Amino acid sequence: MLLALLYLALAGAYLLAIPLIVMFYLNWRWYSATSVERGFMYFLVFFFFPGLLLLSPIANFRPRPRQIV
Repeated sequence: MLLALLYLALAGAYLLAIPLIVMFYLNWRWYSATSVERGFMYFLVFFFFPGLLLLSPIANFRPRPRQIV
């Protein structure tokens, strides 16, 4: 029973908790990331793709409006 709860907790973290944190991190840093950080972002999207795909229907992050000077 303990092993089943451990698997359930790890699956919940992999499919829900960490991808949600990754989505907010991407939304926060997307326009100001360095090239190394952008590579790290791509790795996170690749690694947590199933969870991001699961959360994508409820996420509504729109691009920031352009600043015309």
